[in-house]
Amino acid sequence: MKKTFALTHSKLNTARLTDAIKYEIKKYLARERRKALPDGMNYWTFDCRFGASEQVAEKIFTSEINKHIDAAAAQQLAEFYVEILARACQHKPRLHDEAAD
Repeated sequence: MKKTFALTHSKLNTARLTDAIKYEIKKYLARERRKALPDGMNYWTFDCRFGASEQVAEKIFTSEINKHIDAAAAQQLAEFYVEILARACQHKPRLHDEAAD
């Protein structure tokens, strides 16, 4: 998902609009997590970027998206850019520590 969201609407107030944007992102993440994983992979991870525009977007964690949306609304930005790219990953096996036993 690479999308620029507008924070201004003629009929909706900003709080309702931010809730709708958060819900759309939540639906997208859930949809991507339901997709079948490639062979040998264990889970989906997401590479996320957020900014006032695509050129100034910075890398963030998935858990910080809602905080950044709230901050953009508080700064009264007209729009913001969100990029969420799904990537299949594999957990690294834990090394068994014999000294702990």
